[in-house]
Amino acid sequence: MGIMDLFAQISSENKANDRGPVEYIIAGLGNPGVQYQDTRHNTGFMAIDTISQKYNIDVKKIKFKSLCGDGMIDGVRCLLMKPSTYMNKSGEAITEALNFYKLPVEKLIVLYDDISLEPSRLRIRLKGSDGGHNGIKNIIYLTGENTFPRVKIGVGKKPNPDCDLADWVLSNYKSDEIPLIKDACMRAAQAVSLLVNGNVNEAMNKFN
Repeated sequence: MGIMDLFAQISSENKANDRGPVEYIIAGLGNPGVQYQDTRHNTGFMAIDTISQKYNIDVKKIKFKSLCGDGMIDGVRCLLMKPSTYMNKSGEAITEALNFYKLPVEKLIVLYDDISLEPSRLRIRLKGSDGGHNGIKNIIYLTGENTFPRVKIGVGKKPNPDCDLADWVLSNYKSDEIPLIKDACMRAAQAVSLLVNGNVNEAMNKFN
């Protein structure tokens, strides 16, 4: 076999691997529309954008009521999703994708904002309640399960008790918070890589 034939074989094998089945769905939660683009409630979308850039996965297809794209994350084929259903109906898009790929809910990883954590903090959980988050609540309701891994990204608590929660989560980050959130999204991308490769304990020990 000549050297060019060998290169062709390797290229063919790599393409075959790229066409393998989707093994994980990685969904970031948020609201569609430019008015919500840089708000705290759209931190899940920001994390997906970071993963997209890190692994060169275009998230541009309109499918499963989402913007989505699939590609390899450190050897594991994943679907990245940004549901377009608005936060309260995130489960509609996600269950559609889970059913299409015939994946159990344990193969879903959700990234989303958490007001109980300070900006830049992460918390990884393999299951649990919705914690008052409407996007997670809808996913649990429509899948009937709460056993999906999630990466919570801190967005900071309300500045005072009288502040309306909806106004707070739909507010933009302050200038000094933006570097913290960018760093948190980078670490969330690292956590996702560990989770899809089965390194759960390492991810939790490193980022919690």
